[in-house]
Amino acid sequence: MHSDSSSAASGTPVASAPPPGLQFRPGAPWLAPLAGYSDLPFRLLCRAQGAAVCCTEMISAKGLIYDSPGTGPLLRTAPGDAPLVAQLFGPAPEILERGLALLLERCGEQAFAGFDLNAGCSVPKVVKTGSGAALLKDVDNLVAVARAMVRALDRAAPAPVGVKFRLGWQAGQEVWLDLGRRLADAGVAWLTLHPRTARQGFSGVADWTALARLKRAVAIPVLASGDLFTAEDAVRCVRETGVDGVLFARGALRNPAIFSEFKHLLATGSPPPPRSSAALLEMVRAHLRLSEEHDGRHAALLKMRTVIPRYVKDMPGAGALRKAMTSCTSYMECERLVVEHLEGG
Repeated sequence: MHSDSSSAASGTPVASAPPPGLQFRPGAPWLAPLAGYSDLPFRLLCRAQGAAVCCTEMISAKGLIYDSPGTGPLLRTAPGDAPLVAQLFGPAPEILERGLALLLERCGEQAFAGFDLNAGCSVPKVVKTGSGAALLKDVDNLVAVARAMVRALDRAAPAPVGVKFRLGWQAGQEVWLDLGRRLADAGVAWLTLHPRTARQGFSGVADWTALARLKRAVAIPVLASGDLFTAEDAVRCVRETGVDGVLFARGALRNPAIFSEFKHLLATGSPPPPRSSAALLEMVRAHLRLSEEHDGRHAALLKMRTVIPRYVKDMPGAGALRKAMTSCTSYMECERLVVEHLEGG
């Protein structure tokens, strides 16, 4: 592995223009791609809370090729859902190139501001297909996949490609630094690093020092992912690593207001005031309204029954609310239970 002081022949990374339509700066936090959660209603909720860019749930390139019925809902968007990045996964260059072409044909060239390759998901059902973090086992193939996506977009649409990846497959097989340089050389426009190995999953502690080294090694934007549970975590990460921006994942699932809280803390140096019950109720009502308006399926209601208790988990009586919501049969009933919980009936 090379030293982290240079990547270009001259010894200094060569700066490139930032991707159009996307914001890469600490004060413009992103919503990470979250399988099962970063659907259209949640993205719109997070945008209202201050998310500058949102990512879709990860989309299977094979699902696009074979017209899987589960793919359609992942592609839903609406006015106000921009800029939007579509995240794809797949095992080989030809699959990603073909899937990307079909996605552009299906949704139009203007639907997405960028496209992200998932090379970090360590869920077994993804890895066993040779996709996600399994790509880290064969770096040459991973780079070829990214290059195929860049090539396909050069031909079809002026949209940039990013790659999200981990340190490597397992301890002792870290590939992230040289991989980052190779991806930049392949034409990738930005990098997102979750500084754990695939085998770690979400255990242990994210190694933020790797973010700082990667940022110094490449000239394209570097985004941070991993252990950003609070606004304070994200501000500390930015200051310690010098990354161009952050993606909130589990932190946003626990508290969609994390985007506005982070921006406030970053700009003022002071933590935002504690959320009032009224503000929390307003956010819950907004999510319920967005879910019903943009989805409305029974499955969406079932999801809300598990999502909403997470927002109030630190408040008294959260356990009782979670138990009561398991029997909700309508959005109206969900709202009534939350009102009773937050306003005391």
